[in-house]
Amino acid sequence: MGLTKRILLFFIVNALVVLTVSVLFSLLGVEPYLAQQGLDMRQLAIFCLVWGMAGSLISLALSRQMAKWMLRIELLSSSTQDPKGRWLVTEVAQLARQAGLPCCPEVGIFRSSEPNAFATGPTRSRALVAVSSGLLERMSQEEVSAVLGHEISHVANGDMVTMTLLQGIVNAFVMFLSRILAYVLSGMGRDSQRGRSSYGSFILFTMLFQIVFMLLGSLVIAYYSRRREFAADRGGATLAGRDNMIAALESLKASSRIYDPEVDKPSLEAFKIHTAKKPGCLIELLSSHPPLDQRIERLATAKA
Repeated sequence: MGLTKRILLFFIVNALVVLTVSVLFSLLGVEPYLAQQGLDMRQLAIFCLVWGMAGSLISLALSRQMAKWMLRIELLSSSTQDPKGRWLVTEVAQLARQAGLPCCPEVGIFRSSEPNAFATGPTRSRALVAVSSGLLERMSQEEVSAVLGHEISHVANGDMVTMTLLQGIVNAFVMFLSRILAYVLSGMGRDSQRGRSSYGSFILFTMLFQIVFMLLGSLVIAYYSRRREFAADRGGATLAGRDNMIAALESLKASSRIYDPEVDKPSLEAFKIHTAKKPGCLIELLSSHPPLDQRIERLATAKA
């Protein structure tokens, strides 16, 4: 899905949700009540939409630079002296062409003993693919190629932009709904003499509802993220071979056993490894990546 279509989809979804909430509040008599108390829902909705989207969009715009700075990523070029580095750049360029990207993403390495990789960037034309030194040391070239194919698929699918827009929607509605409910429950506007105490209650209720709605919103975002991971696995299998993709996931699964999660707390950002034993438990529901066993099974049972 192209960038224009994703943005259009975002506005359509946002408009439908706003319309649904407005109709619901009207049927329940909430909107007339709030209007009597001096709260303009439309102004509040615009305010929450602007501020809810702003943080996500700014984060997306700065994602490449922030990743380079925080992880001290060493950018590579075709002229690099390191043979592994040259192969990495060549492989990313080839996979990017296969995936139909308009240009090759920036390629980098960061120092970490953990086998890790990620893709980020605001658009398909301004993306960054980075791998850890541990990934290059622990995996074969075929497995690394599959991991790169997975990350290139994220870029080709526009997952960074899509997840940012989804996060922005969640941010907006967290702000909007928490303030509406806090306004009603705090009693603001009922008695001008109780304005100061009502405002204090409004702040407390707002903070409470924001925490609750952020948790609920995180479940939605995590669910969608897990779906995108399965799609990226399929993309990696298409670009680099299904057997190689499965082998890469198996290697990551084996690597996870090296670390004690209670001590080392591995942070495999691109292939979130967790040890949730019970399907549907809170850890799994909040995880942005599915368990590796599920990912391996999906690929193994998928039609060729």
